[in-house]
Amino acid sequence: VPKEKMEAKGNVTQFILFGLSYDPNIQIFCFFLFLFCYISLILGNLLILISIHCSHLFHQPMYYFLSHLSSMDIYYTSSVTPKLIADLLTEKKTISYGYCMVQVFSIHFFGSIEVFILTAMAFDRYVAICKPLHYMVIMSRKKCNLLVLAAWGGAAAHSFSQLSMTVKLPFCGPNEIDHYFCDIFPLLKIACTDTYITGVLLVLSSGIIALGVFVILFVSYAVILWTLRTHSAEGRRKALSTCGSHFTVVILFFVPAIFSYLRPPTTYPEDKVFALFYTIIAPMFNPLIYTLRNTEMKNAMRKVWCQKLFGKGNVKHMG
Repeated sequence: VPKEKMEAKGNVTQFILFGLSYDPNIQIFCFFLFLFCYISLILGNLLILISIHCSHLFHQPMYYFLSHLSSMDIYYTSSVTPKLIADLLTEKKTISYGYCMVQVFSIHFFGSIEVFILTAMAFDRYVAICKPLHYMVIMSRKKCNLLVLAAWGGAAAHSFSQLSMTVKLPFCGPNEIDHYFCDIFPLLKIACTDTYITGVLLVLSSGIIALGVFVILFVSYAVILWTLRTHSAEGRRKALSTCGSHFTVVILFFVPAIFSYLRPPTTYPEDKVFALFYTIIAPMFNPLIYTLRNTEMKNAMRKVWCQKLFGKGNVKHMG
């Protein structure tokens, strides 16, 4: 974004973030809690990334998408959480206009990629269970690459539209944002202009997309469950385990996001709590959700990490 576009219309050069709480004791508790969450999130997703890239799983579409999801979890959370953690130790929480606009863009960009990658993963499971004979043709590596490229392209189109709406807002008076990061709804509240049209466009672009994708995912998993009736007991168990993991992640991410964006353009006290779910909690639990009930993933992790720590001979002996 050119520098001239990153300068606020009006006389506001920085914003003051209210953060999560005014209570110093709660802030100290939150500092250690979110520091632990952030470190766990980084380590958990790096563990998945390295385990997939160093094993045969990388050649399977589901794990190829999962590696991208883990990357996006790290980028997405890192656009908000380090600033949140640092602010919990400061009395006055400020953010420059330029950094605020960067947060608006990055949250929507990486968040949208996650949404589209989750959709690609649901499509992969649908093809694997409902059209198993055509799976290798439909989910070839070339088509998987195209799906990932489409996710990045769709996310760029969405996030640039959000940023263009935000940089046009004039800020000439109040500069206090009742949130712990910069997002469009809190910024609409303090803009010194009529923001009704911008608010409606935001609901249409973010809220409707989130709801539409969630409905598509819900229907696809319903079709998968219906198809599983004809499978063997072992096949059903394995498919339900994988799909259950996926759908848990979808619920954790989409329900708070839909609440935050599919509604009249105003702010509520609960916004910050719901935002914690899709910015920190869901990305932190993703590695756990995808590995605890996934035997294939656990075996690959054990093989990769035992090989790194103990050498190949010991791994064969341990197996």
